[in-house]
Amino acid sequence: MWNRQELKANGKAAFRRNYWRSVLVAVILAAILGVGAGTAGSSASQEIRQDTKQGTYSEATGNETLDQLIGAMETAAAPAVRTAVFAAVLGGSLVTLVLTILVLNPLQVGCRSFFAKNTAAHAEMDELGRGFKRGWGSTVGTMLLMDLFLGLWFLLLIVPGIIKSYSYRLVPYLLAEHPDWKGTKAITVSRQWMKGNKWKAFVLDLSFIGWELLSALTCGILGIFYVNPYVQATDAELYRAIAAAHTGETL
Repeated sequence: MWNRQELKANGKAAFRRNYWRSVLVAVILAAILGVGAGTAGSSASQEIRQDTKQGTYSEATGNETLDQLIGAMETAAAPAVRTAVFAAVLGGSLVTLVLTILVLNPLQVGCRSFFAKNTAAHAEMDELGRGFKRGWGSTVGTMLLMDLFLGLWFLLLIVPGIIKSYSYRLVPYLLAEHPDWKGTKAITVSRQWMKGNKWKAFVLDLSFIGWELLSALTCGILGIFYVNPYVQATDAELYRAIAAAHTGETL
């Protein structure tokens, strides 16, 4: 049975042995996980509000013929502007969705593979391409299913969504080591392996809060060069510990 202190000590030692590669892969992984938090939608909404406000102002205050004409033109054009902005936002969202499914999810598997390999030896950067090699289609399909399941759970309530995110936590690692697994097999195995480990994994995550606060105080600099690779290396140690406890099971 694993314990938090040992995992963190092993994770710290592992990323320090391969420091710069670990930092770079952690940055890539953080960028992947952060995709979708863009500001295109808010800026588009602001444009619409400004357009509408300008049109209203012209009609309300324009006593001259030219002002009335301009106000009428702006009012007539407002639906077209809103439609164009909506289409642009929707198009950007679709591009992001396709990019996530076909590229970023397999790349996430590669990043997890790097940290998993780095638990025992110096991992090389070519591990990042593991998700694009043998079994790419299976990786894409399984990661998409996992995202859909998580999305549905979070639609129900936040707490069930969080619990399920811990159930599926091992999926990228399992896909890295078993690229030919199809359908929900990696999801099912992760759910089985995380039974009895979800709460301990949650407490493990909470133990990094102090480091996260220090990272915030340094404007994220400490996070880039220490906290993020430390966290990801520890997470890989968690996978190794749980997998070791289930060695010999039929997969």
